[in-house]
Parts: sequence; C-alpha cells; structure tokens
Amino acid sequence: MIMLLLITACIGTRHLPEGEKLYAGGVIKLESKDNIKKSKIRFIKKTAENGLLPKPNKSYLGMRPKLWIYLLAGDHPKSKFKKWLKKTGEAPVLMSQVNPSMTSDIINAKLYNIGIFKGITRFNIIEKKRTAKVIYTSSIHKPYTTKELINSISNDSVRQLILNRNDETLIKPGEDYNLEKLKTERNRMDALLKNHGYFYFNPDYLIFKADTSEINRTVSFNLELKDSIPQNATIAYRINQVIIDQDYSLAASDSVQTKDTIHYQGTIFLGKEAEMEIRPRVILRSVFLKKQELYSRKNHSMTLNRLMSMGNFKFVRVKFSESDTVLNRFLDVLIFMTPMSKHTFKAEVDIISKSNNYTGPKLNLSFLNRNTFKGAELLNLKIDGRFEAQLSGKNKNLFSYSISPKVEMYFPRFLLPFKIRESSMYTPKTRLSLSFTFLKMVNYYDMRTFEIIYGFKWKEEIRKEHELNPISISYSSFGNQSAEFLALLASNPFLKKSYEEQFIAGGSYSFTYNEQVLLGKKMQYYFHLATEFAGNSLSLVKIIGGKKISSDEPLKVVGSVFSQFARISVDGRGYYNLHDQNKLVSRIFMGLAVPYGNSQTLPYSKQFFSGGPNSIRAFHINSVGPGNYNQSTDSGIFLQLGGDVKLELNGEYRFNIISFFKGALFVDAGNVWELKSNPANTGNPFSFSNFINEVAVGAGVGLRIDVSFFVLRFDLAIPLRKPWLEENRRWVINEISPGSSTWRRENLVLNIAIGYPF
Repeated sequence: MIMLLLITACIGTRHLPEGEKLYAGGVIKLESKDNIKKSKIRFIKKTAENGLLPKPNKSYLGMRPKLWIYLLAGDHPKSKFKKWLKKTGEAPVLMSQVNPSMTSDIINAKLYNIGIFKGITRFNIIEKKRTAKVIYTSSIHKPYTTKELINSISNDSVRQLILNRNDETLIKPGEDYNLEKLKTERNRMDALLKNHGYFYFNPDYLIFKADTSEINRTVSFNLELKDSIPQNATIAYRINQVIIDQDYSLAASDSVQTKDTIHYQGTIFLGKEAEMEIRPRVILRSVFLKKQELYSRKNHSMTLNRLMSMGNFKFVRVKFSESDTVLNRFLDVLIFMTPMSKHTFKAEVDIISKSNNYTGPKLNLSFLNRNTFKGAELLNLKIDGRFEAQLSGKNKNLFSYSISPKVEMYFPRFLLPFKIRESSMYTPKTRLSLSFTFLKMVNYYDMRTFEIIYGFKWKEEIRKEHELNPISISYSSFGNQSAEFLALLASNPFLKKSYEEQFIAGGSYSFTYNEQVLLGKKMQYYFHLATEFAGNSLSLVKIIGGKKISSDEPLKVVGSVFSQFARISVDGRGYYNLHDQNKLVSRIFMGLAVPYGNSQTLPYSKQFFSGGPNSIRAFHINSVGPGNYNQSTDSGIFLQLGGDVKLELNGEYRFNIISFFKGALFVDAGNVWELKSNPANTGNPFSFSNFINEVAVGAGVGLRIDVSFFVLRFDLAIPLRKPWLEENRRWVINEISPGSSTWRRENLVLNIAIGYPF
C-alpha cells in the first residue's frame, strides 16, 4: 500500500516541461512582538491563507488523480474519450505561474482589511526534485479596534431613520476593525431604508470616513452620504397604482394599453373577469404592495415569493415606474405572471428489488389540475399499482400485489372557520387527502386501508417549516387470512395485536429546521421533530358515556378496536463543510412510542424499524432488533418486527472523486426495542442500564453519482457488531474475511438507493 502511494504520488510530476517544477502550495507563518490571543491568531492566519494564489493541484493522500488524468489524455487528444479525460482532469500548476511578490501584496491587503494596517510579508521558495513550495512570513501587530461611530448624514430623514435603529448596528466600540463588517453594516442600513420607501437608494451612497490613532491603535468612523447622489435616492416613495396581469406571455410587450381592465379593492387587473383563470381576491392574498403605502423591499420580496409558491405560475416579474403625479413621489407597480399549464398527466414505471428477494414492476399514474375552482387549488389524482414475486429463497414463487388510489386537494390558504392573518413570505397550504389501499399477500392475507387527512403546511421563514394535521383517520381490515398466517400470529401475541383490525383517529404535528438552504455556511444544522397522538378524543367520549378504558377489554368504534398511543421522534443532523465541497455529516435519531389506555401494542404501521439503505446500512431493511433478537431475512418475509423505542447514530465523510463521482466512508449504529417483554421472546425490552450492549454497528464505503438534480447511491457495508450474539462475541471485527465466499455472502450488504441517506 505504501509503495502504491509513493508510485502514484510521482505520476503527476514525471512528465513536466523541462526546467519546470510542480507548485506544491504556499504556507503562512506569523510573527509578532505583541501578545495576541491564540483564537485571534488562528483567524488572522486563516485570513492570510485566503490570499494564497494560485491554488495548487488537488491531492488525496499525496496523490493527484485529476492531474494524472489530465496528463494521461496527452497534449493534443483526438478521441472523444481522451478529450473527456482532458476536460475532467486538472492542468498542472507550475512554479513559473506563481508570483510570490504579488501574492505577498495580496496577503498584506487581506491583513489590512482586518485591522493589521502595518503588516509586512516576506517569502522564501523551497525547492525539491520535482516540486516547489513558498513559505510566506508575515510580521503582524495587534489589530486596530473601533473607538466610535458617529452618524454625520446630512439628510435629516435618512439620518433619523438610521439613528432610530442604532441598537442593531454591527459596528461596536472595542471590536476589531473589519472591512467585511463595514460592508455588511452598510447593506443593513440600505435594507432599512428600502423598507421605508427609499426605492432608489444604494449602499454605495454611504461612506465611512476613518480617523486612526497610532498611539491607541483605534479607528473612529464618521458615517456620511457621498457628495453627489441622485435626488430621488433621498425621497421616500409610496405606491400609486398596482396593475396585475395573470396571463402574461414572455413574448409579449409590457404594454397594458390594449387590454381590458377591472378594478378590485384598489387594484387594476388586466383582462375580462369572466376569462380570468384565478379570481382577483385570491391573487390579492399574496400581494403586499398596497396603494398609498410606503414602498417596502420586504413587501416586494414577499409578493414575489407568495405568488411563485402558489404553484400556478412559471414566472412572476414585478416592474416599477415613477407615477405621473404632482408630487412625483409615487411608484406604479406592474405585476406580470406567466401561467403554467393547467393540467399535467404523469406516468412512471419502476422495477423494484428488495432485500427479501421480492422483485417486480410498479406503475404510478397521476393527474394534476392546478386551478380546480378558480382559487389556485391543486387537485391531484393518483393511482399506484405494484406486483412483487419472490424469485429465490425458501418462499420462492410467493407473490403479492397492491393498488392504491388517492385524491389530494391543496388550497393556497388556511381553510378554517375563523381567519388567521398571513404574514409569511410563503403561501400556506391546506391539504385534504383521501386514499384507499388494497394489498394481497398471496397465501397469507388481504388488507384494506382507508385514510383521511385534513391538515396544514406553512413556512415561518426559509429555514423553518411546520406541518399540522388536526384530523388523521385510518381504518385497516384484514381478510382471507390463511392457516399459515394465523399460526405465525399465534406464536407472537404482540404481532397478532399489531395485525388486528385497527381504527386510528388522531392528529400529528411536525417542525423542521433546515440550514442547508443557507449556502456558504460552514456548519449547517438540521432538526426535525415529529409528534402524533391517537385515540384520546374517542377515549374521552367513551369515558363521558360511562365506559371504562382498558387494553384488556378494549372498546370499539364502527366495530373495530380503536388505537390509543403517543409517538414522538427527533432527527438531528450536522453538516460540516470542508474544502472542495467535502463534508463531515453526523446524525442522531431518537424515537419513542407509547401505547396506553385502549391499546396494549402499537399498530404495525406506527412502530419503529432499523436497518436498510437510510438506516444501519450493514443490515438488511428492517432486520435489526428488537433488542438482542435475531431476525432471519427469510423466515418472516414481510413480517419484520419493529419496536417502541429507536436510537440511531450515523457518521459519514463525503468527498469528491472526479467530476460528478462522489465517495463516502460511513459508520452506523443503533437498534429498536420494545417497552414491554414479549411472550414470544422477541428480544429484551428497553433498559437504560443495558441498551448500549444491544446496539448494532456497521461500517462501509459508498459511491455516489451526483448530478445535482439526481443522486444514485451505492453503499457497500459490513457489520462490526451483531447484538443477537452472546455478549462476549458481539464485536465481529476479528472475523472479517473478504477472501471467504461464505463470509461475503453472510456479511456484505450492497444498498442501491436514490438520494443521500440523510
């Protein structure tokens, strides 16, 4: 392995032009007579490193694969393959392309921007046989600090508006001088002014005049307006006319003179009312630019976001022009909206292969109406059908099929008997869903499931999303149960309870916080909370009616036992972004579900499961646990056992290989547990003192084809710890034997999936 690394490390340097050396990068060293904190030293060094130019060829473990690919293609490639290699590879960065003197000046400029006004950088070139690097040594002092910020803006209205929000300033006395912070502060003031009518203002019109003191190493700032700025930049504008065209074509001109108009609540709509696809009052719910109100950039952005998130328009454009009024302080607003096709039909055909050897086709058909009742309602009609057969294993030739029609209706507002003020930048959605599923497991059972959902989804802001389903009702019934299936249930009372007829009536709420939408953030967090409660209202009605609630003698609704439980889960993730789009990702998932009152066990669909391509990848889907129980992939077929408690931890290092090929190294750990002992002896119940000894652990490598809009994932994993073995034999690292076909067959698990696991 060491020899291979040494050989491949030299490949990229063997064919360099005569007299040339490969540039191996630059190194920053700092020296100072001042006593500077270590944390500040790290920041200064990182800032200086941002000035290192050019960037050297990318290397991995001393190898330069992209450089090697480039050189492999030759100087003048002719074949398409070699041209592709040339494009995919990376040209050598030569020492002759480096200008250390200019780079030293850039480093000094970077240091100047963080308050080191008298930094001096020297350089020294270190040459080896085929490579060369540059050592940059910067002599630095303590950064200058801010003494005060004085508002000296000549325009009274602008000055007073900024002073009123002075508590939000980013420039605070005692903090280090930082040019980027000054730019951010200028943008903050610009946003403040634009939200108070100053439509034509520009952050470049604000200047900070600095007065430095070498004795105290401080900087005093005077905030002023530039000497010559347009007159309209200091005028607060109001909205005059709002004109809306919801049938605008990109090929048409912006002229509104030739179209019919109607007036509705102070707004002008182009076109005849009878021919308008969406009623004017529906459109106005998403328009926050109102007549006579001050122009606001926030309201401008909210209007664009709300109209686009309705899901009815391809493009939305807002155009402003000065109104022809006496005072000349008004803006006319033209909102052009290009509609999407009203109807969409989609058909998908999939071939599915599962780890329990079931394989078969799946067909999805859907029809979408984007404006059902002229209120921008989305009607989605779906029907899914699938057929699966087991092609190998001891249950060969068994098959199943299912059909699932579904009707969904989305309303672009809160559909409630009372009014809720909508101030979000995103259109809230009300969902009504009605679905039915028929599943035939040949030689086992038939299952029919009917489900109704009424709920809401809305965004508080770009990172925060809520979903509330106050009504969620499902009813499942089983028929044609075979003797073999009944015998299987008889051997496991908990599983039998899970497969009884179930009536679930309750509600759910989930909250998602996602920082991955914030591009450029070094550390991004993701958090998802999901809660669900069922059966409480029905229990209350029964209690008021004089009934006693007990899981031993459960009460029924419409002839079926109703479920009563509480369920909560938390999914937390951290994404640490490294250089070259590499990242470290960690995840923790915790779930707890408690049956009570009318229920002794959870419905099968509400249990937690572990194992599979988005879970512990070294084990087949849903095959881990509960506890120390060993599930055979063939014995239960589709009846994998779940649990009431779930704990899972995942760690993954994601790195670039070449172009859209990405790699990963990962470790997964976790399990599920039941809260109570099962008479069928399917694993120990959850215990705080012992659960850590029953955690399954796996690790592996991954290859991903990531073309932004589509990710195909291959993860190859092996188990490192098997919780069903004897306690002193659960770690199986010492049994790894890739050369053994028996070991490979029993331990290697290949997961093929779409998208990243988390």
